[in-house]
Amino acid sequence: MTPSTLPFANRIALVTGSGRGIGKAIALRLAADGADVVINFHRNQAPAEEVAAQIRALGRRALVVKANVSKIEDIDSLFETVGREMGGLDIFVNNAASGFNRPAVQQKVTGWDWTMNVNARAFLFAAQRAAPMMIERGGGAIVAISSPGSVRVLPEYIAVGASKAALEALTRYLAVELAPHKIVVNAVSPSLVETDALKHFATMGDPEIIPRAVAHTPAGRLVTPEDVAGVVAFLCSPAAFMIRGQVIVVDGGITLPTPV
Repeated sequence: MTPSTLPFANRIALVTGSGRGIGKAIALRLAADGADVVINFHRNQAPAEEVAAQIRALGRRALVVKANVSKIEDIDSLFETVGREMGGLDIFVNNAASGFNRPAVQQKVTGWDWTMNVNARAFLFAAQRAAPMMIERGGGAIVAISSPGSVRVLPEYIAVGASKAALEALTRYLAVELAPHKIVVNAVSPSLVETDALKHFATMGDPEIIPRAVAHTPAGRLVTPEDVAGVVAFLCSPAAFMIRGQVIVVDGGITLPTPV
């Protein structure tokens, strides 16, 4: 495609937690489709800079911004930087996530608050900052990354599951309230995704987790970060304009009810 025919040419995107994994794949996909991209990280700057270098190699602008989205002041600073350095915002992908995995009866206040703040509260207050920037540019798209744990009971997942359920509720409310401003809001819920973090867990924790998941996935393989990125890119495109407040499951069929 020529630059003028790319779907996100002259668009500016912000992807939180985009130094690695799913966030990295989303950032690279949006850049490949023409967007200039803001890369956000909290702790590890080197991977974020590597993603930015790949984006610049595509001929796009890339900005790396450190921000801990569990802190309101960092969210404010992040969006102020985006406005000042990039000149606006058209696409916001709420990808950054964290959590303390414990059984419900062992969950601690600190772990609960941290998980809720990063996974749910950050989405609401980041969307509040993103919306006016998008309105100035005639509209935009917001996509949140959720998890099947929002509706299914997973081992030691109560804090993350509850936070993702809240995030999905926020998606619906924001979709309705921002619709008059031509801002499209949806969520994507991937199952186990084949990332370096999952491979590390398989090596250090449960070595059977990957083959067990593959065996139970009708599609015959795990979801990749690129699978998720493709759906996110679609939801940010004009083709998805009439999809509002939905949670799109990307799981190869693993969460479908099947005979026991």
